[in-house]
Amino acid sequence: MKNPEAMGPLLGLLDELLEPVHTAGRADLAGRLGVARARLADPRVRLVVVGESKSGMSTLVNSLVGTPVSATEGQLSVPVVAEYGEQATATLVRVAAGGRAERQVVDAEYALNALSEGVIRAEYTAPSPLLAEGFVVLDAPGSPAETPATWSLLAVADAVLYVADAVKPFTADQINQLKRIQQVCPTVICVLNKIDQYPQWPQVQQHDRRLLDAAELAFAVAPASARLHQQALTSGDQQLDLESGVPQLLDHLRDYVLGRADVVAAEAAVRDIGLITDHLALSLRTEAETLRDPRRYSVITEQLRRTREEAEQLRQRSANWQVTLADGAGELMADTEHDLRHRLRSLIRDAEADIMQRDPARRWPEFGAELDAKICEAVEENFVIAHYRSVELAEQVAAKFPDRGIPTPELRLDNPGEVGAVLEPVAPIDTLDSAKPSVTQQALSALRGSYGGILMVGLATSLLGMSLVNWYSAGAGVLLGVNALWDDRKARRQRRQAEAKVAVARLMDDVIFQVSKESRYRLRGVQRSLRDHFTEIANETLRSVDASLRAAEEAAAVHSGQRREQRLTEIETSLVRLRDLRERADTQGDARPY
Repeated sequence: MKNPEAMGPLLGLLDELLEPVHTAGRADLAGRLGVARARLADPRVRLVVVGESKSGMSTLVNSLVGTPVSATEGQLSVPVVAEYGEQATATLVRVAAGGRAERQVVDAEYALNALSEGVIRAEYTAPSPLLAEGFVVLDAPGSPAETPATWSLLAVADAVLYVADAVKPFTADQINQLKRIQQVCPTVICVLNKIDQYPQWPQVQQHDRRLLDAAELAFAVAPASARLHQQALTSGDQQLDLESGVPQLLDHLRDYVLGRADVVAAEAAVRDIGLITDHLALSLRTEAETLRDPRRYSVITEQLRRTREEAEQLRQRSANWQVTLADGAGELMADTEHDLRHRLRSLIRDAEADIMQRDPARRWPEFGAELDAKICEAVEENFVIAHYRSVELAEQVAAKFPDRGIPTPELRLDNPGEVGAVLEPVAPIDTLDSAKPSVTQQALSALRGSYGGILMVGLATSLLGMSLVNWYSAGAGVLLGVNALWDDRKARRQRRQAEAKVAVARLMDDVIFQVSKESRYRLRGVQRSLRDHFTEIANETLRSVDASLRAAEEAAAVHSGQRREQRLTEIETSLVRLRDLRERADTQGDARPY
């Protein structure tokens, strides 16, 4: 987990700040304090492991966790989520008919052998030392280039472990992929795995370092061998364990990743403390300035009224940020729905091409299961894109405020793989009514064709004095019977293909209807969240200005010199306390290791 000792001082400052907030009667700032404290106290650090196929990712994950949680040796790879638990448990998540997610608690060993049975995700808890420190390890199913759904896992990552084997340096595609990963999660560690198999790994590591420097990617490149680590644990050979590089990698994860997680949380807390102390100090300084020189009361109040008018304008629907939010939300909804329709139309074209290549009745259940999985993946990627665009919209709206330092809301994408609930109302793909004909039906079709051939040729040969059924009429009957059987099969196959296309189209219509509704609902929620967040910022500014005006009025009404001096002393004490809180918070932020 995040270092409690490191977070403790900032948590103490947030608790200490709560008293002056309550004294000032600012319930809005108290709510912001509660959110900041919850974020700072969140112990989890999500570590996503990605990389190229056959690079030993799953073996490395098992080594890091200290227990087998990820399938290896050619088994079907699915996302694996490992969290700390006092008891080892395993839960398999499958997609049932209609995309509905089903969860099944199973034995851990059985889970590793059951990953190919329609499982879309495996969730483990284990009493692992690494997990006990607050890490949540997510083993992604392969490279993001090969498995686009991997990007949905990267969207929730606090840190990324990019695994590649040490046989050769990074390619241009891998460097471009790392650049994209950095845009999603800036904390990335590259791991050169299988160093025991490739003696040239030091040269590869140096070359990779030069490539990353040229691409302006300040990522560490750590050599490791998960296989050597497992052998060292079995034999108890500590020297071999050090040669594997896994202990050093674990130390780096603890020192660097957990450290950066503390930095991010600390920066957010310091920013919130500064914002709250500024709001509280505004009214106190105004009151103190009025008490010191009551003749400046009119000047002070005039400045505050102008500030109040600016804050009031930020609350109006015609404010720049409101217009930017409304226009951006509309464009976001349109673009998201267009992306969804484009993805599903591509699936329709691919499905129809697959249907026309063969008789759909032969593998219709398997076809439906594969199509369901592709639909889930397309919807998942669509939701991830919508999340990225939502974050961009929040930054665009924040730029419209006069104060460039205002915080943006945390639009966290939690569990993007849970699309089962969205697709649950969608009915499964229709069955084919015109299934394969029975043997009796085929025999009747052949008899109808052969009867015509025997009759026609038999009548023609009877003019030559031959019987109705002869070698010629029998041969014609066989040929026409086979042709009739072939034509019947072809017609039935074409009818089944047409029915299959209609079934796919009907399924996609249901998916588009349901997912579009859910997508609009989610994006409306994002719009409301952004609107409420920035409106609250405008309201906080307005409340602070109103409090300053009231303080100025009360200070102007004080005529007793003794009372004025007493109040000035109280204000100075409060300002010193707020300044001390602010300086201690800044000191804690500056003291964080980068």
